[in-house]
Amino acid sequence: MDLNLLLVLDALLADNSVTRAAERLGTSPAAVSRKLASLRRIVGDPLLVRAGQALQPTARALELRGEVRALIERSESVLTATDVPDPATLDRVFTVQAGDFLLAGLAAPLISTLRSQAPHVSVVFLPESFEGTPALRQGVVDLELGVLGHLDPETCSERLITTALVGVARQGHPLFDGPIDARRFAEADHIGTSRTGKRHGPIDTALAEQGLRRRVPITVPGHTSAMLLARTTDLVCLALPGAPAADWLNALGLRTFPVPLDIPPIEIGMAWHPRNDADRAHRWFREHVRGMLARQRPADLVPATPRGAGTTDEVIGDQGDTANGDDRISSVPEYGG
Repeated sequence: MDLNLLLVLDALLADNSVTRAAERLGTSPAAVSRKLASLRRIVGDPLLVRAGQALQPTARALELRGEVRALIERSESVLTATDVPDPATLDRVFTVQAGDFLLAGLAAPLISTLRSQAPHVSVVFLPESFEGTPALRQGVVDLELGVLGHLDPETCSERLITTALVGVARQGHPLFDGPIDARRFAEADHIGTSRTGKRHGPIDTALAEQGLRRRVPITVPGHTSAMLLARTTDLVCLALPGAPAADWLNALGLRTFPVPLDIPPIEIGMAWHPRNDADRAHRWFREHVRGMLARQRPADLVPATPRGAGTTDEVIGDQGDTANGDDRISSVPEYGG
C-alpha cells in the first residue's frame, strides 16, 4: 500500500475539498482526485460525496478521520528528533564497563549527581571480564571506559584525557632514599598488572633501550590488587595519577614517583555502540560521564586531542587487528606487565 495515501486522506477529511487539499499538500487538484479514486477502491467507500457545490464525508470517513490524524502525528514523531529528556522523569538503567581505577573515581560523584538530578536512573558497573566479548555490540554494555585499544569498525568512541603513568611504592621504600633514575627503577622488584597475564610491556621495552632489565616476580590482573600488595612489600607497581589515586594511596600508605623512562602516554576514553549514538538519554549520560572525568583530571592530565572536526561525540572508526581477537576497548593499561 502507498502510505502517502494517508496524507491525502488526512487533508481531504480536514478540508472536505479536493482543491483545498491540493493546496495543503502542494500538488494539483487532478493529482488529489486520482488519489481519492484509489482511496475509494481500497476502503470500499466513497468517503466524500457531493452535496450541492460541496463535498460531505460519509459515515465511514467520519470514523476514519481521528484514526488517520493519529497515524499521521505518530509517524511524524517517529521521524522527528525528540527533545533532551527531563532527568527528573528519566527511568533508565545504564550498564558501564570500567576498570577499578576509573570506577573508584567515577562511581561516587556520578551516583551523587544522579540521585539529585535523575532519581530514577540506575548504573550497573561490569568487570573487565566482559572485555574482548561482543557485549557492547549485543547491548549487554552501554558504555565502555578505559584505554582505547582496537575497536570494532562501527564503534563510536571519544578520547577524553591523556596522562602518564606514575610509579607506586610503600612509604619508607628504599627507592625513596635517593633520586629515582632508570637504573634504580630497574633494580626494584616490580608487580606486573595485566588482565591477560602479559609479562612484558612498554616499560620493559624502554628499559631494554638503555641496556636495563627489571624483575617482575608477580603479575596480578588489576591495579587494586597491585596496590594492596605494594603496601606490605618492597614491590613497585604502576598507577594512573589523579584524585582517585591520591585517596587510595593516602589510605594505603603509598607514595608515587615519576617513571624515569620515555614511554607513551595513556589515553582514557569512552566507547559506545552506534545504535545509542543519537539516543538522547544515552547522550545525556555520556555528557555526565565526560564531565565527571574532566573534574577528576589533575594538573598532569590534559584533554585528549580530538581527531578532526565534528561533534563532541565523534566516531573515530579505527579498525583494529581483529585477527588476534583483541578488538575491544582496554579498561586499564597493561604497562606494568
